[in-house]
Amino acid sequence: MKKIFLSVLLYIIIFTGFSYSQLKIGYVDSKTILSKLPDAQDAQQKLDAIIKDWQSELRKMEDQMKAKQDDYDKRKLIMTEQTRSDLEDQIKKLDQQITEYRDKKFGTNGELFKEQEDLMKPVQNKVFTAIQDVAKDENLDFVFDRSNAMVLLFAKDKYDITPLVMDKLKLQ
Repeated sequence: MKKIFLSVLLYIIIFTGFSYSQLKIGYVDSKTILSKLPDAQDAQQKLDAIIKDWQSELRKMEDQMKAKQDDYDKRKLIMTEQTRSDLEDQIKKLDQQITEYRDKKFGTNGELFKEQEDLMKPVQNKVFTAIQDVAKDENLDFVFDRSNAMVLLFAKDKYDITPLVMDKLKLQ
């Protein structure tokens, strides 16, 4: 997908750029901006606190299962078949609960993803709006983000609009 995008972009630059007018391109480093934006730092701290709580709960569940497993391992030779079977079922149930909890909180569609989206969406919108404003002010045709997966092999510093965006957001 990125190769197609880059191919189309190069096509646009090469063939339409020469026939009409010079394209103006800029780039921004959104990681630098987000690292200095207080709203982003606050959102990350909230997210870190949530993660810490969930990890603590997960550790408790794992410790509980380990204690049951250790107890089972120590006493399995003297247990009745029924007691052994019951404890094995309890251990399996705890293991399943741990797996479900981990998936629910940290899975691909888990609560962490949703929390991160809820906390970071307003911050990202604020940065995106500032980038758009700077792009309009500077009359840029394209703005790339060099901190994302798209590879920017070379760019002159004069096309870096990160400082302008940071000024727009009133950051140092």
